[in-house]
Amino acid sequence: MRKYIISSIFFLFITGIIVSCQNQETIDLQNYMSNGKDIYKAKCQNCHGENGEGLGQLAPPLTDSLFLKSNKARLACFIKNGANETLIVHGKEYKEKMPAFPELADIDVAQVMVFVTNSFGNKQGFVPYAQVSKDLQNCK
Repeated sequence: MRKYIISSIFFLFITGIIVSCQNQETIDLQNYMSNGKDIYKAKCQNCHGENGEGLGQLAPPLTDSLFLKSNKARLACFIKNGANETLIVHGKEYKEKMPAFPELADIDVAQVMVFVTNSFGNKQGFVPYAQVSKDLQNCK
């Protein structure tokens, strides 16, 4: 009986460790989401809204997964360097200039990207810092 109890406790302990383990990408995603939310609130929320709903004809909503997916490589450039081009989101044209945020470090841009692309109905997963840094080098 004692062996059975010890074996059961050991089995539960090992099972608990396995279940509670998270891979590094999951941990990074959670950290990026948390930090990205803080940056979004400070820099982006005034125009794009608390829930990513946008601001009338001035700032596009961030709820369009299709736009975000098809422009994923350009999102870092939009965040860091702003945008001065017409964007079509949800079939509407947005012509207002988006301000640049050159003070944001590449890691900050990555964190905001992860937050935006995984909030407001979007579920696009993790974007590593290295990819965002590479995308920023390719900005036009």
